[in-house]
Amino acid sequence: MMAGLLLARAGIDVTVLEKHADFFRDFRGDTIHPSTLQMLDELGLLDEFLRVPHDELTQISGQIGTDVVHIADFDKLPTRCKFLAFMPQWDFLNFLRDRALAYPTFHLLMQTACTDLIRENGRITGVGTNRTDDASVIYADLVLGTDGRTSIVREKAGLPVTNLGAPMDVLWMRVDKQPGDKIETLGIAGAGNFLVMIDRKTYWQTAFVFAKGTYLALKQGPIDAVKSKMLHLAPFLQGRLDGIASWDDARLLEVRVDRLERWYAPGVLCIGDAAHAMSPIGGVGVNLALQDAVAAANILWEPLSRSAPREADLQAVQRRRMFPTIATQGLQLTIQRFGVRAILKSTHLERAPAALRQLTRIPALRRTVGRLIGLGFRPEHIRSPLRARPRDERPVT
Repeated sequence: MMAGLLLARAGIDVTVLEKHADFFRDFRGDTIHPSTLQMLDELGLLDEFLRVPHDELTQISGQIGTDVVHIADFDKLPTRCKFLAFMPQWDFLNFLRDRALAYPTFHLLMQTACTDLIRENGRITGVGTNRTDDASVIYADLVLGTDGRTSIVREKAGLPVTNLGAPMDVLWMRVDKQPGDKIETLGIAGAGNFLVMIDRKTYWQTAFVFAKGTYLALKQGPIDAVKSKMLHLAPFLQGRLDGIASWDDARLLEVRVDRLERWYAPGVLCIGDAAHAMSPIGGVGVNLALQDAVAAANILWEPLSRSAPREADLQAVQRRRMFPTIATQGLQLTIQRFGVRAILKSTHLERAPAALRQLTRIPALRRTVGRLIGLGFRPEHIRSPLRARPRDERPVT
């Protein structure tokens, strides 16, 4: 949606496909980082965006054993917004959709899924869809694969994936919220498991993190066993878990960390999770995908205004975004190896590791972590031009 908005405002004719009838999907990435908010500011959309209901987090803390660890501060970031914003992803997508639809070169097809790629003379020239009308086949100078970690575009283009591994999986659940509830930390870690709780005003969106490879054994037992583990981590949840009545009330997120070594082929380019699935650590996945979209628009708007982009143009996008991808995944893998795996394998966890306790004591370390989370390794800025006039600004004839 971001790539479509940027290319449409640059005067490029864009069609975005969405396989569902709406964007309402629970338990999706909802963390909007200062780098993304800065890009919205550069587009002149930030003030309007911040009027959409959201929560703001100026620091990140977590409880490990009996220790509350202050992990990251965002107060010194060189951005207008020095906080993480939490907003349901459907609200964010609806916001971008409404701004993109203002441009006559932007088209959105709902309930339309890519099912195949069209090839002519060794080049991808469009997509086949699940529709039976005139949009059953859509021809394009470029197919942009933004269809996630199970990407059909990636599969049909024959772009092989390298799996980098993850020690955990996640169960997402809704936990009842009561008046006066307030949680000072984003996560609670104990021996063998940890919880992440996101305030959704009327309920807590809760992630129960457990060791990869144990889901089937876990599911063979009653959901009450999971609820018991949650109560052990967070006793204040007593009486709040009645809404989790069966396994139907728990959604599995299979955590993956992987990437393509080659993101493109003639006529097709993958970005976001289709090019590199991220661990949920730091909530960086959505924001890294948005950085990819901005880089792609910055590099490709001019070639697309003339004709189909060359492979060298697509390669330039990957070259621009490969370093932050590798660096971010490397940091996530390190945290997984030395932090997450140790927690999930532990049978007794009384205190946080000494290295993490240093974060609480040293503000400069917290701000460094805040910069890595909030900005990433290579934040992008809007370079694609505004060449198309929005519909509501077009002269009346």
